[in-house]
Amino acid sequence: MKRVTIEDIAAKLNISFSTVARALNDHPAISEATKNAVKETATRLGYRQNKVAASLRSGRTHIIGVIVPNLQLSFFSAVVHGIERIMNENDYNILLYQSNEALVQEARGIDTFLQSRVDGIIASVTQETREMPHYAEIRKRGIPLLFFDRAIANLEVPSVVIDDFKGGYLATQHLVDQGYRRIVHINTEQNLAIFSAREEGYKAALIANGLAVDASLIVRGPLSLALGEATVDRFVAQQIPFDAIFAVEDFTAMGALQALKKHKIKVPSAVGVIGFANEAFGSLVTPTLSSVDQQTVRMGEESAKLFLKLLQQKGKVMPPEKIVLEPMLVPRASSGNF
Repeated sequence: MKRVTIEDIAAKLNISFSTVARALNDHPAISEATKNAVKETATRLGYRQNKVAASLRSGRTHIIGVIVPNLQLSFFSAVVHGIERIMNENDYNILLYQSNEALVQEARGIDTFLQSRVDGIIASVTQETREMPHYAEIRKRGIPLLFFDRAIANLEVPSVVIDDFKGGYLATQHLVDQGYRRIVHINTEQNLAIFSAREEGYKAALIANGLAVDASLIVRGPLSLALGEATVDRFVAQQIPFDAIFAVEDFTAMGALQALKKHKIKVPSAVGVIGFANEAFGSLVTPTLSSVDQQTVRMGEESAKLFLKLLQQKGKVMPPEKIVLEPMLVPRASSGNF
């Protein structure tokens, strides 16, 4: 079957090739009546635009690269959902890449985006990201770049983040309000700004309530179910007194919850537990897991909206905009009678 071309549409309407081409691209010089006639005829004839040729002519692919650490976490999946919805509404598609928390994979993803000639990149960096030549290369090429959730502090790039300090404070204050005093804090061994801020919030809440910051109650390791379980196992084996746990993400909190059950320690009457991120499983386990919600879909939507502003400002030197969202406490059965 012969492929329908712009020439076919032009011949059908008895207008020029250039008029059809400009009408299909919503050129302001073409009247609405002509645009409607061209688009109706194109649809009726089964015309399909050659995206590659169009991108070569315009210098734009209408594709945005999005790189995330791990899509197994509902947090990142929900953010991507928000990004994609806004981008699709504005005639952009996304090219998605997982770094799996590995710097080498992140660099490979960025290279894939550059080779695909994306119009810009939205990224959340890995726990390993310290050196940043791949992000420097993006800036050097003048390609719009935006960070969400995890940003590189010393790189002047627009970002959309949560107030992690406040989130850590809210989680700890909630446990204190429930009567807990010996609060274990489980954090990563990686020096990532979001997790450091949550720890600072934890410490500030303790101090504000006249409680000592006890270094023996702060545990670091690779965030996982195993870390949460191992932390409880060690505290029980060494008979270190504790009555609550605040983990910087939900999977680690879940591991602690499972270990407490294994040791027949009642939750929340003997030990309270709270996580961070409000992963989907938190409302399904028993007892349900208290957490801090990061407004995930909204984070994605705000990231996309800010990114569209960047695309409009391309070529202009503007100070990087930073949007800070409010964390929301989600108390459930693991930290009280909710």
